[in-house]
Amino acid sequence: MSAIVLTREVEVTAIPSGEKLALAPDTEVAVTQALGGSFTLIVPSHSGLYRLEGKDADAIGREIPPEATIEIPADLEAAIWATLHTCYDPEIPVNMVDLGLIYSVAVELLPTGGNQVKVEMTLTAPGCGMGPVLAAEARQKILVLDGVNEASVEVVWDPPWTPDRISVAGKKKLGIPV
Repeated sequence: MSAIVLTREVEVTAIPSGEKLALAPDTEVAVTQALGGSFTLIVPSHSGLYRLEGKDADAIGREIPPEATIEIPADLEAAIWATLHTCYDPEIPVNMVDLGLIYSVAVELLPTGGNQVKVEMTLTAPGCGMGPVLAAEARQKILVLDGVNEASVEVVWDPPWTPDRISVAGKKKLGIPV
């Protein structure tokens, strides 16, 4: 990891608390992860990890990571699942689907036309402050899909998450025997 100096002020999200913080230009950072259209930064002057949204990639001399763009399938539910594969926990290099955080996806036709999407997800730990941030990211990405008029992403705790929920692909990425 090499040091990078911010070229402009950016808003970041503290990991795992989820608190927002403005980092000044000339702040030194290092990128620890660039997945799903965002970056995880270590910020020595603030003693911690922070999430930087892809829209601010220029401030660290980068472009939005290619994983942020996906080919959208024609089937809406398949498109939602593909979209959720681009959402990452900022501390774990595995997307939320392969990590086993997504419990359900439901698509309902609205009486006025269009679709409402309801997603239930969980977190690896109940005390993680990133839950609302991850849920909001998933919701925002779902809302841009054609045919989606409304979307909600609810964080639930039942059943509790366990490592058994991690997919084979996720386990391979994490070096867990399958």
